[in-house]
Amino acid sequence: VQLVESGGGLVQAGGSLRLSCAASGRTFSSWPMGWFRQSPGKEREFVACINWNGGGTVYADSVKGRFTISRDNAKNTVYLQMNNLKPVDTAVYYCAAARWYPRRSMNDYDYWGQGTLVTVSS
Repeated sequence: VQLVESGGGLVQAGGSLRLSCAASGRTFSSWPMGWFRQSPGKEREFVACINWNGGGTVYADSVKGRFTISRDNAKNTVYLQMNNLKPVDTAVYYCAAARWYPRRSMNDYDYWGQGTLVTVSS
């Protein structure tokens, strides 16, 4: 599975962005997917994950109620809708594919994208 993120950019606090992660491979629909983020000087942290058909989602407490993960298996794409963004959300955002759901640890994800930068200005 190859993953390519897009949709990052610069946004003011309180604004919104939607990240996309396009996957190659015919087995995309069988993989639970996750989003992680990494800020400068910090470890990569879990943001959200979704099961194979979109019927189950889990969020980090820091984004619950503001971010929404979703997927479109027909388009081999997973999304992260981010609303009410805060400067602390500034990070490189990565999508990843896991074999099991739900999973919050980086070690449980087998495939990773290259990341997309989100910068939130105050």
